[in-house]
This record gives sequence, C-alpha cells and structure tokens, in this order.
Amino acid sequence: MINAVGNPQTLLLLGGTSEIGLAIVEEYLRKAPARVILAALPGDSRREDAVSQAKAAGATSVELIDFDALDTAGHPAVIDRAWSGGDVDVAIVAFGLDADAETLWQDQRKAVQVVGVNYTAAVSVGVLIGQKMKAQGFGRIIAMSSVAGERVKRANFVYGSTKAGLDGFYLGLGEALAKFGPRVTVVRPGQVRTQFSAHVDEAPLTVNKEDVAKLAVAASDKGKEIVWAPGTFRFVMMVLRHVPRAIFRKLPM
Repeated sequence: MINAVGNPQTLLLLGGTSEIGLAIVEEYLRKAPARVILAALPGDSRREDAVSQAKAAGATSVELIDFDALDTAGHPAVIDRAWSGGDVDVAIVAFGLDADAETLWQDQRKAVQVVGVNYTAAVSVGVLIGQKMKAQGFGRIIAMSSVAGERVKRANFVYGSTKAGLDGFYLGLGEALAKFGPRVTVVRPGQVRTQFSAHVDEAPLTVNKEDVAKLAVAASDKGKEIVWAPGTFRFVMMVLRHVPRAIFRKLPM
C-alpha cells in the first residue's frame, strides 16, 4: 500500500536486470525503504548483481522471480507470483530487445523476436498488471517507451514500431484504469547511456539513466500520463511530428 506520504511499500520490476529499471527502483528507495520484486530472465548473468544493487540501495527485501518475456503463456503465473506476498504499489515495465537496425528489417526471425519482446510481451504483462491493480483499487505503472516510437524513422523502424505500439497501449491502459484508481505513466527517453545503447553512436540530448529515473518517479508521483527524458524532447518531437515525410526522411537522424 502506498503510505500516507506517497511512498510505495512494494516495487515490481519487470526486466529485473534493466539498468534504467534498476535506476528507477533506486530512485524510489532514496525516498523510503521498500520491498522489491525483480522479474528477470532465467540464466541472465546479471541477476545476482541486480539483487545486490537493490539491497545496497535500501530494499527491505528482494525477491527474484523467473520471467521470460517471450513465454506469454507463463506470464499469468509470473504476475500471480509477484502478487502472492501482497499488493504491488508500483510496477515498472522496463524490458526490451534491440539489434542492428539494418539486419532487423531483413531477418524475419530476429524481427519477430524483437517485436515479441518489446510489444507483444509488454501488452501481455500490461493486461495482467492492469487487472491486478484494478482489483486492488490503486497502484502505478511506469512503462518505458522511447521517442523512437513517436515518429518512426527509416533508420530503426522495426524497433521504433514496437515502441510506438507499446506507447499507444499503455496510454490507453491508463485511460481505461483511471476510474478504478491505478495510474499509468509512459516514459519517452531519447538515447540513454546504458549497455543497451552502447552499440550506437551517442546522439544529441543523450542522458544518464539516473536522469531518466528522477523524471519517471516524479512524473508518476504527480499522476502524469507522459514524460520525456530529457524534457527538451517534448518540444523537439512537437516539431518533428508535423514535418512532411519528404523532408523528414532527409533529416540527419
């Protein structure tokens, strides 16, 4: 239960080894101790490090549960397990997959895998989390989207299309849940300095994961539907949405 001063008692991170997800967990723990549930891929070598990181940040306890994004049939059991110890106050959806953009649009197997993780799995857990929070009458969902999904560009259109779908789903989920109490915040970062983006050149307005975490937690606390990271991207995308396609495709992005 979220306490009287607005601090959550239980945090669930889907994508339990995500650098941004863990930064969000740490940001919450700076405000107050909490129980942490990390749902991570079996066999991920970073699992134990994630547990240690959460404990060092002030978690009162850390539970590690197996979560395979592509095993959608197993997702109900994962979410039931996460709720088995009581209500979950904040659920962070922060798992994702990327690959070389030029390979993705020409490799059916890899494209389907990225879509399965980034979109299909995100919808799968979103429906399940939404129903749990609807039943408990409160809760917050933080969904990691991307500015890449706001206007999908040729340079990474497979990845961008998955984020566009995720973004639309979680905004709709927030509207559907609002009258029942839970709130959803969609986070739209640009490039973030993590291992996830280490294979590409650093872009303008690149931010640190800690900056994204601060913006995400503050926005969720205020009940905002959308937050950009950095905030400047809100105005950049406001312009880019209206650029004609003939010009947009020529932009150095």
